[in-house]
Order: sequence, then structure tokens, then C-alpha cells
Amino acid sequence: MSQQPHGAESSHQHVADQPGEVAGAGEETLTARQLGGKDALALADLAAIFDDLQFVLGCCERLLGELARGEQQDTVVVEALWIAALSTYARCFRSRESGAALSPTDLSATALKGEVAKWHELLGKLRDFAVDGVANTREEFFVGASRTSTGAPAGIVVTSISRPRVDEATVRQTGRLAFELSSVVDGRVKERTQKVFSLARRLSTTDFDKLDPIEIDWSPATSSESS
Repeated sequence: MSQQPHGAESSHQHVADQPGEVAGAGEETLTARQLGGKDALALADLAAIFDDLQFVLGCCERLLGELARGEQQDTVVVEALWIAALSTYARCFRSRESGAALSPTDLSATALKGEVAKWHELLGKLRDFAVDGVANTREEFFVGASRTSTGAPAGIVVTSISRPRVDEATVRQTGRLAFELSSVVDGRVKERTQKVFSLARRLSTTDFDKLDPIEIDWSPATSSESS
């Protein structure tokens, strides 16, 4: 279910003259500097959003495996993964200074059919209930009083009923939505990478050297493992 971004470089990948081109043996040692500006900030935010969507996918994959265990499933793991998925998904749509955040209108850019917008809204409501609400997400509790057959007070009863738990269909739909949005973000990463690289190539050596350095492992072994 998971995928890798195209066009973005992580600390375990490197480029030569063009994004995605690996430097060969015998070339000069590469150095990296942190870029500023709106386009670089937007690219960083897009990479972060892509990573968050991949995290949601990972949670859904783990959830499917746990749910498949039936009565043997670990309810603590199920709740932790589901709330993590809901919280991370919601973060992808939070406003950012760069303007790179996803918006509900981006849902129409996916290949999904049906009531995608309503499902997105439902995920938001579930997240708010689980994270911002004060109610227990697993049980709804009630307090009552008991008495004997003669009518004498006997004590207080605290009881609960189970709330509906996340099911396989819900997890699969959420994972599919995260996967499709990942494809949308991936396209934006590629476009923005080309734009940022074009701007970076205009920097003089003096201006480049003034930028803050970035510690990156340029070893071929690390690069080949990540590509």
C-alpha cells in the first residue's frame, strides 16, 4: 500500500546536476546547504505531508493485520494506531505559512469515486472526538443506584457499554484515501523540486557558501539502499 516520493531528496539520497541523478565514483565531494524562500519552504512542507500520509498508510496496514487476529487482537494497539492515523491525517490539512497544506478541494484530484468529501469530514469528526473530546473512546459509562426487594438502598452501580470499534472496511477506505492523496502530493513534490533546483542553480558560489550547511550521508551504500 505504501509508496515512495518521486523528486524529493531525503538525507539518505543525493543528486548531482539534476534531481534524482546519483553522483558517480571519482566526482568531487558533494556539499549541501539549506535553502530559504517560499518555494523551499513549500517543498519541505510537501515532503512532510507526504511522509505523514505514508505514516497513515503504515498505521492502516498494521491495523488490518491486528484486526485480522479477531478475538486475539490487542485492543490497545488497535486504538493507538487508529488515533495516530486520524491525528496524522488531520495534520496534512492544517494551514501552513507556505500554503502547501492540503485542502478539501484536493480530494477531487484523486481517482476515488463516491462520497469522498463526506468520508473526509467523518475522519475529521472521529479525530476531534478521539483527541479533543473528553469522552472515553472505548466505553460509555453510566451511574445508577440499586436497592433490595424491600426498597432499601443497596448501593451505587457503575456500568458501561462498549462504543463501536474501528472495523476493516473503515481502515481500508482510510488507507485508500491516504494512498490517493499521496499520489497528488507526490506530483507536487516533483514540480516544486524542479522549481527549487532551478532557483538553486542561479546561486553564485559565494552566495551558496553563505547558506547554513546540512549534514547528509553521501555514501553510495546508503544511497543505493534508499533508491
